[in-house]
Amino acid sequence: MQRKILVGAVGGLAGAAVVFGLGTHFLSGTESNTRLSDDTTVSVDGHRALAANIVAGRTESKYHPLPWVGVKVTHVSCPSGLKAVAGVTLTCTGTKRGGETVDIPVTVVRASATSVTWKFDR
Repeated sequence: MQRKILVGAVGGLAGAAVVFGLGTHFLSGTESNTRLSDDTTVSVDGHRALAANIVAGRTESKYHPLPWVGVKVTHVSCPSGLKAVAGVTLTCTGTKRGGETVDIPVTVVRASATSVTWKFDR
């Protein structure tokens, strides 16, 4: 009887750890797919680009999605829009608690005429 309880407890803890790990993985992702529309698009060097305020806002909201993942940043800003061209990078800036600034590299993973998939590095 005690062995069954022990096996059940260990199995329950292992299951909880898997659920916790998967939840953290899915909620802490740094990749975003954003539709290119009149509201989100600007022109940078003659290319369609995702507006800087869209990139900055999404990055700030996803940079610290969970208390145990990442560092909280505020006041994220990007120097320009993110060109909808695969491989393009830019560096946004945010502020950590205490006033220290942090550089946030942003890269376009895929781009089409209607959307751009991009990611940032923590």
